[in-house]
Amino acid sequence: MHRPSVVRQLERIVGPENVLTAPEELVAYSYDATRLEALPWAVVRPGSSSQISDIVLLANKERFPIVPRGAGSGMSGGSVPVKSGVALSLERMNRILEIDEDDLIAVVEPGVVTVDLQREAEARGLFYPPDPASSAFCTIGGNIAECAGGLRAVKYGVTKDYVLGLEVVLPTGEVIKTGAKTMKSVAGYDLTRLFVGSEGTLGIVTRAVLRLLPLPESVSTVRAFFPDVITAVSASMKIASSRVIPRALEFVDSHALRAASQYLRQDIPPGADSMLLVEFDGPKGLVEQEAVVVSSILKGLGAVDIQSAFDERGREMLWKARRAVSPALYTVRPKKINEDIVVPRSRLADILVKIDEIASRYGLLIVNFGHAGDGNIHTNIMIDEAETEKAEAAVKDIFEAVLEMEGSISGEHGIGLTKAAYLSMEIGMDSLTVMKRIKKALDPNNIMNPGKIFPDEGDA
Repeated sequence: MHRPSVVRQLERIVGPENVLTAPEELVAYSYDATRLEALPWAVVRPGSSSQISDIVLLANKERFPIVPRGAGSGMSGGSVPVKSGVALSLERMNRILEIDEDDLIAVVEPGVVTVDLQREAEARGLFYPPDPASSAFCTIGGNIAECAGGLRAVKYGVTKDYVLGLEVVLPTGEVIKTGAKTMKSVAGYDLTRLFVGSEGTLGIVTRAVLRLLPLPESVSTVRAFFPDVITAVSASMKIASSRVIPRALEFVDSHALRAASQYLRQDIPPGADSMLLVEFDGPKGLVEQEAVVVSSILKGLGAVDIQSAFDERGREMLWKARRAVSPALYTVRPKKINEDIVVPRSRLADILVKIDEIASRYGLLIVNFGHAGDGNIHTNIMIDEAETEKAEAAVKDIFEAVLEMEGSISGEHGIGLTKAAYLSMEIGMDSLTVMKRIKKALDPNNIMNPGKIFPDEGDA
């Protein structure tokens, strides 16, 4: 239940039209892509860092939680207001403030949709590489909060590799600036990296200075089908060892391939049971040459069908099945538990074999696809409600196997709610304690996105 006196104070800060309390309005800000849901008692839509600072000061005075929110596309429950309080939506702060074609930087507000920045940069012959699957609707602020990755991470890295500086409202209301508009800055602690990936628990990003690159001249895509997924991921390792650097290297296992095929009503080649997608960018002649070299490698490794494309329309046709996997899976089972584990690339086949063993042990359908180029697998446990308990046991077994192979329980989705109970498995209790100390130092009243990352927020 909202507090009328606090709501009136919020209205004075941002205007009555930017404070929402109607039940149907609250529902719209209560969930993310995990389908977990919890109602805030108010939604506030500030338009500036000074307004956010005033809201945060009020939250400390009145002791109510603030949950920063971008587009709600997160996969770990990071923007779900589990402690109720105020959902602070950054949707109004959506301006691209500057694109500097000489210094190759962009300055943006957190509500800028990722694809809008990409398109604006490309119109000027520039390139913003981070490319999460939700780029058509996710926002830069959310990308920074989760340190989003995406398809092009194998060559270009993830969001943290492109954030040069930030403006941040701290949990105690101060507004600070980190980093610089330069490629180099080692003035004190790297606070920029501290906030990137902090999932809204340490502050609210209100402005970001981002690094841009020159737009690649040309792009080529190769799609190959294989008789099984182990052959496909082994082929991906061969590509990596050939010293060719693709900008995307994706795999799709048999379950995902069949689901996408049925969803799209498209046949797959005879003998095909998995798929590999390889994409290159750079000078036109070079990407064409790389496509030929890789096609030859894939053919020699047992690919049953290989196609290449060098124009945008042709490349989109080759990508169609890969892009259809996520929506197609909902036609297989009504619910899925989606994890984003990472292992060293050399252990990719090993972890897939282990996941298959775990699926058999629990009698579950587990579907795998994702980024073979950097060892990041989207492992989807397809279930109905009756299978939830054994699916959760399978998740723990998968995480244990990943950590035995020196991997990570999350490559790009963050910890949020869904992985909080498992965080200490990876980082250990000493590191967890250090993180809690940082949280306590910056957020003494625990008002900033409480209940996230740490399994027992009361100790933070």
